[in-house]
Amino acid sequence: MPLSMSDRSLVEPAIRRLNALRPLSAEGRTSLEYAMLEGLQRAGAGEDLISEGDPVDSVRFVLSGWLCRYKTLEDGRRQIVNFVFPGESCDAHAFLLPVMDHSIATLTPVVYSEIKRARFETLVAGDRSLAEAFLCETLVNNAVQREWAINLGRRTALERVAHLLCEIVERLRPVGLVDGNSCSMPVTQMDLADATGLSVVHLNRTVQELRASGLIVLRDRTLIINDLGALREAALYSPSYLQMYRGAEATR
Repeated sequence: MPLSMSDRSLVEPAIRRLNALRPLSAEGRTSLEYAMLEGLQRAGAGEDLISEGDPVDSVRFVLSGWLCRYKTLEDGRRQIVNFVFPGESCDAHAFLLPVMDHSIATLTPVVYSEIKRARFETLVAGDRSLAEAFLCETLVNNAVQREWAINLGRRTALERVAHLLCEIVERLRPVGLVDGNSCSMPVTQMDLADATGLSVVHLNRTVQELRASGLIVLRDRTLIINDLGALREAALYSPSYLQMYRGAEATR
């Protein structure tokens, strides 16, 4: 049965992002769309989709909402090691390992698709463009983790926060969730603090500094970047590691 426009709109974020990494064949795109629609799920905010130590037998694609990858120390301290945005998968190849080495939790209500391992392996085995797109996504995720490591190890507090805000906008842009240089920011200051390795007080002070400098507006769960070039300069940021703009910078 042909897919309707409403069906396609549900899974469009994942298709758009993968296609930005590696152009998908028409056959591969259609096969993935059907598989994602068959596995639609929903979860509320504050739920663990999968916990550290759990076995993995499926691939999850985020279609709407925000999640985070996190680790928790024995005394309860949490470090967010990455966000997961619409269009992104929760580790397309994680099922190759025995268990998860981190947890993935929802920060907002989310819609996602869950495709079982056997179905996913059939998809990528049958279409080279899908296989290459998912490999590209894994490589980009590795690049993102390197940037986050630099954030925690070498960048100042202001550089960390500015870098994260630049990255959020650039990761949301390919799936159509950025209006100019503005996007939804549905996370708390505690979440941002846990992602940047700062205390909430230090995070708040740093956000106020960025606001006072006229670089950003952050209110009503919306982020507006007034001067993306200046914010990039403050963050020492280049989007090239995201591999979304082949050969040229996107027009700003």
